[in-house]
Amino acid sequence: MNINSRKTAPVGVFDSGVGGLTVAREISRQLPNENIVYFGDTARVPYGSKSQNTIIRFSEQIIRFLKTKDVKAIVIACNTASALALDAVRDEFDVPVMGVVIPGARAAVEATCNRKIGVVGTDATVRSGMYTKIIRQMAPDITVVEKACPLFVPLVEEGFKDHAVTREIIEYYLESMRGSGIDAMILGCTHYPLLRSKIREYMGEGIQIVNPAYETALDLKRLLRDREMENDGATEEHSRYSFYVSDAAEKFRRFANTVMPFDVPTTNVVNIEEY
Repeated sequence: MNINSRKTAPVGVFDSGVGGLTVAREISRQLPNENIVYFGDTARVPYGSKSQNTIIRFSEQIIRFLKTKDVKAIVIACNTASALALDAVRDEFDVPVMGVVIPGARAAVEATCNRKIGVVGTDATVRSGMYTKIIRQMAPDITVVEKACPLFVPLVEEGFKDHAVTREIIEYYLESMRGSGIDAMILGCTHYPLLRSKIREYMGEGIQIVNPAYETALDLKRLLRDREMENDGATEEHSRYSFYVSDAAEKFRRFANTVMPFDVPTTNVVNIEEY
């Protein structure tokens, strides 16, 4: 790949479903010239309740698919897959692969003043202990409080983010965390930024809420710049985005239109098991 075609090559972004759209949205804001190929594994969502071996296998299949689109870098826009599959796939493929856990952990370490950080995520992300492990590697003196909030994902996916029931479930999950003395909280699932205002309302203004999607977009920018792969926009009229899913394309497209800052006209279905 010559340097110009490498610059205009797309970035691959994948998630277990629609949550990774929050990462794609941040990439579109921070790197407006980049082309993006997004894959949502809507047939096999959620990942949060699956085993590590299964999540590695799914991630490998998706990366093989994204490589058919000549992507220059891949972002695992899923905390569960970042926690459980990143190390395995990074060694396996010849394209740079990054996840959302390390950027989010680093931002929280920088944000905390009292050295107490909260992490909310899926069952699998919390069980993996990956955020605690990475935060402790960065700063051994920090106390980490992790809490699985599995119902947040279906609430977002079913369009309940402004419903009264969502406020009740936020209180149910986060009551103990509100009393724990944390001053920074990581939204350790890509769906959760869509509940950010409600979570902030409940947790109070004194807590810094870290969105790993934003931090990941900044890390991607640095990676592309360091490798001289950043799209400078010189050869493209405007950046292009394509969206692929493993099932339920129309439902995905409707949801994508509530998240992305532009109209998502088509979503293509891929038989991901073939990869």
